[in-house]
Amino acid sequence: MSTFTNAYKPPIELEVLPEAELHGPTPYDINFVLPIHLESLQTERVFLTPLIPSIHGKAYWDAISSNLDLFNYYPFVKDTYEGMMMFIETFIRRNPKHVLFAIIDKTRPDPVHPEFGGGSLAGVVGLFESSGRASEIGHVLTFPAFQRTHVTSNASGILARYCMELATASPPGLGLRRIEWRCHAENARSARLAERLGMRKEGVLRWNSVAAVKSLGRKPREGDPSADEYGRDTLVLSICWDEWEAGVREKVQAVISRPS
Repeated sequence: MSTFTNAYKPPIELEVLPEAELHGPTPYDINFVLPIHLESLQTERVFLTPLIPSIHGKAYWDAISSNLDLFNYYPFVKDTYEGMMMFIETFIRRNPKHVLFAIIDKTRPDPVHPEFGGGSLAGVVGLFESSGRASEIGHVLTFPAFQRTHVTSNASGILARYCMELATASPPGLGLRRIEWRCHAENARSARLAERLGMRKEGVLRWNSVAAVKSLGRKPREGDPSADEYGRDTLVLSICWDEWEAGVREKVQAVISRPS
């Protein structure tokens, strides 16, 4: 006779969020484990602010809905506004380890959206799997109209600086020991940006995720119970605090200061 049982039941996954929950609570609760100091999250040209779906969501979707190939290297893709807002609410906001920021380009006024603080919504970037010691800069997505400008380098540099500077700095940082950058192993453009920030390659996590696009994934073996989900290899890069203090700080500042 067996001495144990396994009565596990998978959690119920909502297919559709009630409309009242699609944009999160009011007032918006970012529900993030680390402090947010807005004064630390800006340069003369760019500032980051928590993405609030009721404010930024429609403009975000309008910018990406005809460019869903932007998500080719991500482990997810959502093809409807409701699906994307549900992803932000359930995967990001409800997980206190994650936060998503709207990237505002201060050099391009947007009179149609004064709620953006005088600039234009240029993309998004997030912190994931965060704790008091480490975090991952992820979902670095710049809209096509803002690519090959100062936006991507400023946004990623701002977050790297914010994570690595001590809380006693002016403006204050988070004083983390380590930040990571993870990207599709074939996404050379993303890897180059991380290396410009002073990140070092640590290795490749093989088959650790699901490819959003099958042609960029690895075919599973025959009989795999998830045969329709092609595998993704993930390149991991990082900066640690000792590297930051030994010269990476200056490297990141140079990236932030570059004209494009």
